[in-house]
Amino acid sequence: MGRNIVLIGMPGSGKSTIGKRLAERLGMEFCDIDEYIEKKEGRTISDIFKYGEAHFREIEKKAVREVSKMQPLVIATGGGIVLKDCNIRALKENGVIIFIDRNLDDILSDVDVSRRPLLKNGKDQLCSLYEDRIELYKKYCDIQILNDKGIDQVIDDIIEAIGMENTDLHGEVIISKQT
Repeated sequence: MGRNIVLIGMPGSGKSTIGKRLAERLGMEFCDIDEYIEKKEGRTISDIFKYGEAHFREIEKKAVREVSKMQPLVIATGGGIVLKDCNIRALKENGVIIFIDRNLDDILSDVDVSRRPLLKNGKDQLCSLYEDRIELYKKYCDIQILNDKGIDQVIDDIIEAIGMENTDLHGEVIISKQT
């Protein structure tokens, strides 16, 4: 059984889009944690957030434990997955953590804040989340990939980075170069 490939990063960084295409390329199953939660709970993330962020984070923690035991998967996480180190520990047990690092200005230019519960107060909230989380993404990732070009190139960069050190990815940081 292969290891999971776990994508972390800001809302709007491209985790779900990249994850689906990466899974197709590698012949792996894809799991979006937020979609998994919605299916399991029978309600939307926005509906769950009506009971508070702490309530959502508990549901998310349980989902992460369940999904992290399935393998091999490409997993797209929610942007706040790094807020609980138990989530990262669970995901690292069977997987490599890849930080999809996208420039905040690029995220701001195309993220739909109306569809994201934590961004309902607008794009200023996204800047605040970025400040709160950027160091956590860097701390917890095994590989950092810059999403600053076409999706196919980002996927190539991920595949190349994983292929370079597929036995021990801890501490390895690969940042794609602009072409």
